[in-house]
Amino acid sequence: MNSQILSVREKVGYGLGDAASHIVFDNVMLYLMFFYTDIAGLPAAFIGSMFLVTRILDAISDPCMGLLADRTRTRWGKFRPWLLWASIPFGISCVLTYTVPDLSLYGKMIYATLTYIALTLMYTIVNIPYCALGGVITSDSQQRMSLQSWRFVLATAGGMLSTALMMNMVDWLGGGDKKLGFQISITLLSIIAVLMFYFCFFYHQRAHCFTPH
Repeated sequence: MNSQILSVREKVGYGLGDAASHIVFDNVMLYLMFFYTDIAGLPAAFIGSMFLVTRILDAISDPCMGLLADRTRTRWGKFRPWLLWASIPFGISCVLTYTVPDLSLYGKMIYATLTYIALTLMYTIVNIPYCALGGVITSDSQQRMSLQSWRFVLATAGGMLSTALMMNMVDWLGGGDKKLGFQISITLLSIIAVLMFYFCFFYHQRAHCFTPH
């Protein structure tokens, strides 16, 4: 039996990692502007500027994280341990982003900026190594293509399902209080995402055995 052939469980396990990211981050992309402006009461112009600055920071943090992950040396390999280390902080950052306290407008702006930057940074820390993980699980090109297919299908399904259900969850769990509804909903989704990252980590114990040249 070819040791490079991946089981369906391994392919699903890898795909769950991207599904975990999309379950929470797609909601952030779709609903966070609404949350900030209509619920937290922040100016739309400020939020737009904050998003732009964060994108600029991403252009710096992404290659830095890639370099850091590539130089990581553990008994779990280079990329896989970051799923274990960063998944819980990523989930916490999502919850904090949707938990704007009752401060002055200036205080809310500072809080929103810090927590949103933390969220995007944690997304980078978990997602860059995850993407690289697909290249070290197997050296078989066909298996890699199959692995990526499972990844994209599960990521799309997870993102679409969570975004479609989000506002219903907000109304139901918040009992008319949208701020509370968003907080509870993103907390539940973050817990699910963390569990998915853990599944991805444990399903790929062979990922440290192959290193591409």
